[in-house]
Amino acid sequence: MRNIILFIRRFFILVVFFVLQGICIAILVRYNKTYEAVFANSATEITGRVDNQYNKVEYFFHLKKTNKQLSEENARLRNMLATNYIGPEVSTLHHLDTTFRDTTGKVRIFSWLPAKVVNNSFSEENNYLTLYRGEKQGVEKDMAVTGPDGIVGKVVLVSSNYCRVMSLLNRNSKVSAMLKKELYTGAVEWDGADPRFVTLKNIPKSAKVVKGDTVLTSNLSGNYPPGLMIGTVELVQSEQASNFYTMKVKTATNFFNLQYAYLIQNETWKEQKALEAQVTPK
Repeated sequence: MRNIILFIRRFFILVVFFVLQGICIAILVRYNKTYEAVFANSATEITGRVDNQYNKVEYFFHLKKTNKQLSEENARLRNMLATNYIGPEVSTLHHLDTTFRDTTGKVRIFSWLPAKVVNNSFSEENNYLTLYRGEKQGVEKDMAVTGPDGIVGKVVLVSSNYCRVMSLLNRNSKVSAMLKKELYTGAVEWDGADPRFVTLKNIPKSAKVVKGDTVLTSNLSGNYPPGLMIGTVELVQSEQASNFYTMKVKTATNFFNLQYAYLIQNETWKEQKALEAQVTPK
């Protein structure tokens, strides 16, 4: 209390000046329409700027929640895509599991599940990711994984709440791909060098390929839905000893800052693999 009294005594004149100045401004603004309008406009401008800065700070601290909501919304929208369904065979009547059948009679082929990336490597020859979603949340081995911009890899290990994904940036990874413009099919691999690029091989020289052409997953990609973005052609090299191109492809997925991914369940993949594993009858 004593310090407060000493402070007031020391700065008494200055405090009285500011109080009187405030009273004068208040009287001037209150009884003069011109000054009142100027003050109102200035107050609105200052308040708006303060609110804008506050909103930016608040938005920053809610980015994690916002990203999660966007990821879940994207998964719902992707699950509604028409490419996830196929029509039933019209020439023969089949029994269809109603779990994967919609009201139009189409059967769901692909289901999308959002997942958060909790670990990611991209500087090794064989890179992997860990996603926070596992067997309890519907994840199975061999499920394809894509990001918001392009494919990521496939699931190789599954625990109760986590799964391990073999990245596209893995020497053992191979994905069937096609050129969007020419529809020629090849194979995408990683050479273990630059995490920004993969290699597309086995595209015949009859294809008219230029820098910037889009590379997509093909209908031979197995657990991947056809038409997913892989990347764009960066460099085209002609192999003199063969009739094929070797292309340097810039990946659509930025593996340096990948935060969320989508696991893709191919409902017919097990059936296809079981059939292909059988010995062809003579």
